[in-house]
Amino acid sequence: MTSLVFYTNPMSRGRIVRWMLEEIGQPYETRVLRWETGDTKSPDYLALNPMGKVPTIVHDGVVVTECAAICAYLADAFPQAGLAPPVHSPLRGPYYRWLFFGAGPIEQVVGAKVAQFEPTPEQQSSLGYGSMAHVLNTLETAVADRAVLAGETFTAADLYLASHLSWGMNFGTIEKRPAFETYAERHLQRPAARRADEIDDALIAEAQQNT
Repeated sequence: MTSLVFYTNPMSRGRIVRWMLEEIGQPYETRVLRWETGDTKSPDYLALNPMGKVPTIVHDGVVVTECAAICAYLADAFPQAGLAPPVHSPLRGPYYRWLFFGAGPIEQVVGAKVAQFEPTPEQQSSLGYGSMAHVLNTLETAVADRAVLAGETFTAADLYLASHLSWGMNFGTIEKRPAFETYAERHLQRPAARRADEIDDALIAEAQQNT
């Protein structure tokens, strides 16, 4: 029997992986790690993820960290869910491109904004993301008037980017643009996305009641 354990906190990027887990439709065990009790810094958890962050999954003994890596891994581990193009398909190119655009430039530029770091024109040439304008304009071109990013079906790349756009627009780290809102909202209406939100929102409500 497959063993799939998910370490998360409902107020973290773990929500992205929760959605992915609901999409693949396989049974999994959730272990909620609480910030206030230092769960992510315990020796047992640091042995799995030395960064002391969530999310992490353990699938049949295989440890995977980093949201984009987890999404890519799960899509390949459970191909019946149809969340990645076949390995030898040319659609694998845009699928990887946009999945890791989210993990690279988007993550970097949002982190820089939170840190209130504005690169100079000289610095932009040596940064992987360049500038906020470069990243958002590139992403807008990718999602404008397109339902999905790779072929004709929803993939883990769409899940990952829709999650980032939704989160960023809600918290003001990504500028609201009509193309972003249309793209993200389309995918957030998926049944698996709604189930994932219900689960994590319930966990947040439970934690608040217990404080």
